[in-house]
Amino acid sequence: MLSRTTTATYFYIYLFFPLSLFTLSFIVAERRSARGCPELMARMAALRAAKQALRRDIKQRVAALSEQEKQRQSKVVSQKLFDHPKYASCDRIAVFLSMHDEVRTEEILQDLFAQGKTCFIPKYQSTASNHMDMLRLHSMQDMETLPLTSWNIKQPSDDDFTREEALATGGLDLILMPGLGFDRAGNRLGRGKGFYDSYLERCMRHARGKPYTVALAFKEQLCPDIPVDDNDVLIDEVLYEDLE
Repeated sequence: MLSRTTTATYFYIYLFFPLSLFTLSFIVAERRSARGCPELMARMAALRAAKQALRRDIKQRVAALSEQEKQRQSKVVSQKLFDHPKYASCDRIAVFLSMHDEVRTEEILQDLFAQGKTCFIPKYQSTASNHMDMLRLHSMQDMETLPLTSWNIKQPSDDDFTREEALATGGLDLILMPGLGFDRAGNRLGRGKGFYDSYLERCMRHARGKPYTVALAFKEQLCPDIPVDDNDVLIDEVLYEDLE
């Protein structure tokens, strides 16, 4: 596991010399060092186990919610977003198409198009990689035509090469983030694939820089602390129904 200082150093090198053999040799050496250190490997294994246990706990909490309650909280979170100054000021916005255990984003999509904002949605690689692109979505009707993946997520098909990719053009102003769990410090627990962490690293290398990131959550997804490692990227804000 890389220290945050070491990770920042590697990222600086990669930012300016992305194909550098020097960079690659450093990363390989660090990984070999971790494999040769039983204590470090044990800590990494413990972290993975803690994340998996927390994922199971959060999934159970969200599964206990009725569809009516999910819809109710989703409306509360959507209204918080609509009232947010960042949302008002941003034009190029990426939003996830929600799964059954995520805040519903249909109302957000409708508002994006009504406000004339430019909307992008995730396109996950169907292979074992963690590559993800953000592709242009033109309308609610456009969304209805999208095929379903094996994960039961709508996204553009693999042979759809006509859509604008956000980082290939003007970048993004705002990303609305899904996830399984969040804490108030901005730590996020995903599903373990690393799609968003990898994409945010690519955003950092774009001329526009890292977009503002807002997670949308049911209050049952909030945790006192999320276990993280140096590959996990902090998010800027979490929106949820706060009853305090």
